[in-house]
Amino acid sequence: MTNEDQGAEEAQDEEDEQDVAQSLDVFLDYRRISPAATVPDLTALPWLFQAMEGSPGERFLSKHYQYVLAFVFAVENINKSPHLSPNMSLGYDLYNALPGEQGTLENCLIWLCGLGKAIPNYICERERKSVAVVIGTTWSISAQMGMLLDLYKFPQLAYGPFDPLLSENSQFPSVYHMAPKDTSLPVGMVLLMLHFHWTWVGLVALEDLKGIQFVSELRREMDKNGVCVAFVKIMSATERNYFTPYWNYLLRIQDSSASVVIIYGDTDSLLGLHFDRWNCVVTWKVWITTSQWDFTTTERFSMLDTFHGTLTFSHHHSEIPGFKHFLQTANPSKYPEDFHLSKLWFIHFGCSVSESDCDKLEACVPNASLESLPLHQFDTAMSEWSYYVYNAVYALAQSLHEMPLQSVERQTMGIRNKLKFHPWQTPHSACSKSCNPGFWKTPQEGKAACCFHCTPCPRNEISNETADTDWCLKCPDSHYSNSERDHCLQKAVSFLAYRDPVGAALACTALGFSLLTAVVARIFVKHRDTPIAKANNRTLSYILLTSLLLCFLCSLVFIGHPNTATCILQQMAFGVVFTVAVSTVLAKTLTVILAFKATIPGRRMRQWLSSGILNSVIPLCSLIQLTLCGLWLGTSPPFIDRDTHSEPGSIIIECNKGSITAFYCVLRFLGALALGSFTLAFLARNLPDAFNEAKLLTFSMLVCCSIWVTFLPVYHSSKGNVMVAVEVFSILASSAGLLGCIFAPKCYIILLRPERNTLMGIRDKTHSVGR
Repeated sequence: MTNEDQGAEEAQDEEDEQDVAQSLDVFLDYRRISPAATVPDLTALPWLFQAMEGSPGERFLSKHYQYVLAFVFAVENINKSPHLSPNMSLGYDLYNALPGEQGTLENCLIWLCGLGKAIPNYICERERKSVAVVIGTTWSISAQMGMLLDLYKFPQLAYGPFDPLLSENSQFPSVYHMAPKDTSLPVGMVLLMLHFHWTWVGLVALEDLKGIQFVSELRREMDKNGVCVAFVKIMSATERNYFTPYWNYLLRIQDSSASVVIIYGDTDSLLGLHFDRWNCVVTWKVWITTSQWDFTTTERFSMLDTFHGTLTFSHHHSEIPGFKHFLQTANPSKYPEDFHLSKLWFIHFGCSVSESDCDKLEACVPNASLESLPLHQFDTAMSEWSYYVYNAVYALAQSLHEMPLQSVERQTMGIRNKLKFHPWQTPHSACSKSCNPGFWKTPQEGKAACCFHCTPCPRNEISNETADTDWCLKCPDSHYSNSERDHCLQKAVSFLAYRDPVGAALACTALGFSLLTAVVARIFVKHRDTPIAKANNRTLSYILLTSLLLCFLCSLVFIGHPNTATCILQQMAFGVVFTVAVSTVLAKTLTVILAFKATIPGRRMRQWLSSGILNSVIPLCSLIQLTLCGLWLGTSPPFIDRDTHSEPGSIIIECNKGSITAFYCVLRFLGALALGSFTLAFLARNLPDAFNEAKLLTFSMLVCCSIWVTFLPVYHSSKGNVMVAVEVFSILASSAGLLGCIFAPKCYIILLRPERNTLMGIRDKTHSVGR
């Protein structure tokens, strides 16, 4: 047991009858002792200072010794202050709080008894006037001492971490907290994860009420912000066998894919001991913890230490004026009774023990001070817990000054969390690699929400976020996605233009056939009095040539930028004009049939030829088609439309058919008319004819029907400008088929075989055909 009694000031105060001496008893843990070791007395302390690396032996904890110095500094300041208890001086006793219930309670009973032995219910030192106890550093120490000291009605100020159990007045009515609550700790840790995009994090906590509550609150906050838990390890807080195998869960932490691990607990617990014995160097993980659990200030300091670079959450506190100067001037000469301070000088400043007086040191480094020690050996900056020790002493002094005290007034510096960063390279900690722009997250079946696959965005959808995105955004209709799927680009306006190769070729073809049709018409007009021009109704030939010329010119309406007029003309004009052409072929076929039947004796077909009934075929068919087109215009006429889906990167300006039903009604009527003409021509193909008119009509309608039958599936499988081009090609091909099959042989005879274009030639050919 360590007992440092400051008696000089008390002796002086006792000389004044008006002065009152008060004592503060403090249990501070500033060294760690293995469970196998016995509780040492004063003479055993030098052995305890030997640092035994890698073993469960004792080692000096410099940060805990700072609590002692902060306590002494506070007591000295109060005793020097003329404003706080001018007629009273504070004294104190310092006791070591060992880990474990037995050692802590034994030291507490020794202090109460005063005989160096633990004798319950005996208080032998009647001259002592202890008024309060400052306890810490862990919840277990505060709880064990709190229940015992409450029997003696001792006020206790706990400078350790805030614990909700110690706040229950029913169990611990005499315990007062100096540390604020950690209500904002889970939020602060999650904000840190979000800042560094850490979405795959491991959790390690102590198996007590506070640890379980913290894990629950942290996981709830992580779930709200899309951060996933890679693993959760709850370590037993009651295990007393330090040599129990623990490699399984340490290896699990080491081998986990999570690069970030949160540790919640205190250094003095079993949790701290286990990690302290972990000799593996794991520099690829980032450790996040609180100031309760801190391995950054051990003698095993190294840039390759596993816990070097730990991110520590601590409560913000201000510096206490004069504390750093107090540490700078503290030395064994100033405090000769402080054995621990002498031992620090002996170890770090090359001092030797005086031969004449073993309690004195000599030959030390000149101007040696605690400030000159490296940070891992002693940190002169006031720690969070030293700050609470200082506040505890001042709170007690203030209460003594205002006796009788109804309530302890204590000030804390707020609960705002502040990060203390150590040099570190921030790694990436996620279950899955972040998705690049152009991809979106799709969950992996059976795994956490943070485990996902990166799937490319569909066509015309993008994701341009630098972080992971749960969905892709659809580009507006006027834009399209680039190949990387991370930007929307403006679409180009497209239509079947004259400057396009396809449009130019179709336009030239249409003009070429139009010119050719005009030439054929000119030939027939010039040779209108020849037998071949007169044969099979010369007027029908002129009507057919005119309708074919208009069909070729109608195809030009499909080319160029569409407008309302051209959209209407495209379907209506072609439908009517091509109806005239096909009905003319039908009239020609009927003329051949009636002309042959009229030559048979007893038949009255000659009256039909002379009555002009054939002249009504063309107007009747045209009237039916005009009626269909009129209904089309009256119900749902064609209009200008924008096709944004057929061709990537283009907005196609096209003519919408309006009523698809009306469009196919027009096509069906044309198809029925063509099929009827083909059927009649096929039946009349073997009739005797001087110029093979029936055979020419049959072949022309076969070509026409074949083109339009092929047109339908190709038209439906095409999109955009290709669809328009297919329709124009079908118009040109079918019109050219009629022109070529019917008029090419006749032009051949007129221009190249004029001897056959005479009455004699006709008789000879008819005679040969008849034989």
